[in-house]
Amino acid sequence: MAEDTEENEEAADEPLVELGEGATVEGAPIGRVVSRLTWPIERSSVIEKEGETVIRTPDGPRDLADVMASVDTTYFATRKDFLEAVRGVVGTGPVPTE
Repeated sequence: MAEDTEENEEAADEPLVELGEGATVEGAPIGRVVSRLTWPIERSSVIEKEGETVIRTPDGPRDLADVMASVDTTYFATRKDFLEAVRGVVGTGPVPTE
């Protein structure tokens, strides 16, 4: 029984996923930005609160305020509505690394 405890403690000290020195990705994931907002929310409030945030897109990093300028919706009832609007502008796909 004591051996099992020691093995568990040793395993807890090791990372589950090895982190390496890979290429960096500029900008924040849109999911991180969305988690800081509350719903429902107006487009102007998004710009006021997070407009200067640089988000990751398939075409490279972009300011959220620039993306919001291309969104026709002025009010987002849910997180899903917001994500659909943003993805409609920036698209989906792999994000380039440096």
